[in-house]
Amino acid sequence: MSKTVHYLKDYQTPAYQISETSLHFDIQDSQTVVTATLQIEPQRSGESLVLDGSAELLSLKINGEAAEYCLADEKLTVENVPHEPFCVEVQTRILPEANKSLMGLYASGGNLFTQCEPEGFRKITYYADRPDVMAKFTTTIEADKTRYPVLLSNGNPVAKGESGSRHWVKWVDPFAKPSYLFALVAGQLAKTEDTFVTRSGKTVKIEFYTAAADQAKVGFAVESLKHAMKWDETRFGLEYDLDIFMVVAVGDFNMGAMENKGLNIFNTKYVLADSRTATDSDFEGIESVIGHEYFHNWTGNRVTCRDWFQLSLKEGLTVFRDQEFSADRASRAVRRIDNIRLLRQHQFPEDAGPTAHPVRPASYEEMNNFYTMTVYEKGAEVVRMYHTLLGEAGFQKGMQLYFQRHDGQAVTCDDFRMAMAEANGINLDQFALWYSQAGTPTLDITGRLKNGGFELTVKQSIPPTPDMADKQPMMIPLKVALIKRNGEAAAFTYQGKTVEETVLLLTEAEQTFRLEGVAEDVVPSLLRGFSAPVHCRYPYSEADLLLLLAHDTDEFSRWEAGQTLFRRAVADNLQALAQGEACPPHQGLAAAVKQILNDQTLDAAFKAVLLSVPGSSELWDGADNIHPLHYHQARETLLDTLAQACAEELAAVYQWAAAQEAESGLAQPYEYHPQLAGIRSLLAALRLLLVRTPQGGGYVQQYSDGYEQFARNMTHEISILNAVNHLDNEAAAQLLADFGHRFADDALVMDKYFALIGSSHRSDTPQRVEAALQHPKFSLENPNKARALIGSFSRNVPHFHAENGSGYRFVADKVIAIDRFNPQIAARLVQAFNICKKLEPHRRSLMSAELQRIAAQPSLSKDVGEIVGKILA
Repeated sequence: MSKTVHYLKDYQTPAYQISETSLHFDIQDSQTVVTATLQIEPQRSGESLVLDGSAELLSLKINGEAAEYCLADEKLTVENVPHEPFCVEVQTRILPEANKSLMGLYASGGNLFTQCEPEGFRKITYYADRPDVMAKFTTTIEADKTRYPVLLSNGNPVAKGESGSRHWVKWVDPFAKPSYLFALVAGQLAKTEDTFVTRSGKTVKIEFYTAAADQAKVGFAVESLKHAMKWDETRFGLEYDLDIFMVVAVGDFNMGAMENKGLNIFNTKYVLADSRTATDSDFEGIESVIGHEYFHNWTGNRVTCRDWFQLSLKEGLTVFRDQEFSADRASRAVRRIDNIRLLRQHQFPEDAGPTAHPVRPASYEEMNNFYTMTVYEKGAEVVRMYHTLLGEAGFQKGMQLYFQRHDGQAVTCDDFRMAMAEANGINLDQFALWYSQAGTPTLDITGRLKNGGFELTVKQSIPPTPDMADKQPMMIPLKVALIKRNGEAAAFTYQGKTVEETVLLLTEAEQTFRLEGVAEDVVPSLLRGFSAPVHCRYPYSEADLLLLLAHDTDEFSRWEAGQTLFRRAVADNLQALAQGEACPPHQGLAAAVKQILNDQTLDAAFKAVLLSVPGSSELWDGADNIHPLHYHQARETLLDTLAQACAEELAAVYQWAAAQEAESGLAQPYEYHPQLAGIRSLLAALRLLLVRTPQGGGYVQQYSDGYEQFARNMTHEISILNAVNHLDNEAAAQLLADFGHRFADDALVMDKYFALIGSSHRSDTPQRVEAALQHPKFSLENPNKARALIGSFSRNVPHFHAENGSGYRFVADKVIAIDRFNPQIAARLVQAFNICKKLEPHRRSLMSAELQRIAAQPSLSKDVGEIVGKILA
């Protein structure tokens, strides 16, 4: 396996730009012939023309004459090209039916689709396949009109015609774009139409394309798109710029969705939903992803990234925008906590592991491997810190300057930072370190009353990562408040202003901040709103944390106090188990949980998140010599303890919440509604605990005997199955089996079925997973199915980390198998092994052996090879 490393420091502007790209796709039954006509403009004289590509090359002409070329390592090189603008014509042949990588042009369900980000366009033709080469595209698609009645591409349709059994359509995109934003769809698809009138009065056609059987499931996605278009006009002043916006749903897709200009291609998971087969979370996910891809029209398409090292320029910014959109659509506090949980469960471990990298990586072997939580979610937190530092008005000033300067350009993260700085007259040079330093900073904070004020001393540190040992101090916004012992907010004076909350700006390795006018004992509320993606350590007593949990007005800080109490309780259980002692009863924590349950002022959705105990990946964050099953046992014991101590309150709140839903008038027939979604999320959280109470068996029997009564909609159905999924009893197993039979013909619901099998803690889970591989509705070639079953199993602590290494061996086998046809998905799955070096010696040895077996495979992809190499290094 050849290894080529690309470095940010080696970036050079392109030697040749392409001003116009004309594509002709001749789609036949077994092949597609692509003719690309490129208008080339030399930028530097005397350099060879180099085009990227891996398709079968049929011919190459320059200015109409056959040209000599060298083709090696997916690079087509032409020497002695003209010094003035010239025309290149490339003809290639591709085989979409044989393309199982789902990159480039591929077939799914008899239809053709493209995925070109980051480097899929080179699978179609030979091209300068890099983001900073931006051309205007004209695309003509010709195909059999019966087999491929729908022919779509970017931009606006300008002409069409027929000839015998075939027809053609011509599309023109008036906006210059890089090749990664090219899209084509051809096939038999049903169209759902709507319109949106922009604030300037232009009517935009909205078209959603799906399989005919799925057409009834697109209504919510259409409405979500219209909400997103309106929100972007209202919040950011950004209006849609084409005459038509199209969304196409496909079941075989490596990602969630793709923002191709005017023609977004989506995984069906983020388009299709109806009241019988989708959960509240599904509806919320659709709204979020629809918004995300639409928002890319400006933050990604109109202004794109100069090179792939700048990926977070578009992705981090657009994740922030979709988070804000979702927060404005439902409970802002709960949505914010959901974002933070996702970051901590997945990005913090990434930052602490062998594949740690900055928001803007300094190098890569395979670009597909940098579509990561760091680039997306941490990148969004970096954008949020601009917002925290500058406020909404200052942030919008920066956005306006950014678009004014760079519309139609391919730019960098530094260009965005400079627009924010110059629009607000602030120096953000130090803030650039957020883009270049990997790892999660830790803030060690102490506080004390002194001479009529409260002093906070903050020490920041950033752990070494594989790419960099020594780090510089970061610019970190730390939002703080002070809480009196009676639960009231304490006023204080900082920088001449008397306030109850302020943002402290950290710029040094150690700083002391003085909050004046504080004469009585207070508890600091730190990192409010999660004002920076950092670890925050303060020597809180249990009484301090209980005070914050009960009285803090900042929802994150209140939730974080509870999370800290949960983490400490698990640590106490770990210690007791290690010493062979009984785990403590955690009476103080149980009392706090009862208080949460009985607090009728709490929003139901917020109450649900307050009841959630941190997952395993959060609990062992920062630990070494990890024995995963010990952590698992300590956490399970805590859940059992709390459930049994609070059984009466859990049952009472469950009855209250069920009555609230039933009496709302919105519950029947089921439709998604944010308020009811909050109540249902509380019912789901309660079910997870109720099955652990002494009466738990009765609940399982109730679910089994009166299933239709309890499963009024998919949200309830899945939450019941989640609650009983780990129980080793026949009633629970039968519920899941019945679920699989009833929804066998719904692909997206079957993804839920396979995920339940893969995540179950039942003793027979390995056997059930093996059986699921042979299920007629399962295919390892479908990314959704592979993620559902194999991905869920890789996060299943007791079975993935089995004592005999069987879990590691199983996932390694599947990584090897999938890598042969879809390296991108295989590379995602192999990252379950990132924890290798932090495990206790026995499991570390077993996992290392499996990684070495993967590394030894002949023809291992660059995608998997890069990840495995970093883990083993």
